[in-house]
Amino acid sequence: MKISSSYIILKDVHIYARHGVLQQERLTGGEFIVNLKVKYPLQKAIESDNVDDTINYAKLLEIINKEMQKPSCLLEHVAGRIGKSIEEMFPTVEGIDLIITKVNPPMGGHTGGAAVELHLINDKTI
Repeated sequence: MKISSSYIILKDVHIYARHGVLQQERLTGGEFIVNLKVKYPLQKAIESDNVDDTINYAKLLEIINKEMQKPSCLLEHVAGRIGKSIEEMFPTVEGIDLIITKVNPPMGGHTGGAAVELHLINDKTI
């Protein structure tokens, strides 16, 4: 059987961070949830059983944690940094789907969160 596409996924990564347009949000911080889906050819890893033939998801988590700890006004900015850092560390990544959700944002109403979602394609691998 041939693989048509393959992904490494990190689901519901809960992180305390200091992002927001309001200065108070950057001072006190809040809870964020990150979901990451990285398109990567996994055929070699399926056959070899060697972590060097895949993307180590612990490394992806390190990138998320590192970038989430740099305060920003916009989630868009944070998401862009995460995408760029992943591409720099793993240049053969084919694509990245990323959702960052701010839990309980200060909007004057109850929501399940406010989020930004990016779908990135590595044009060097196409």
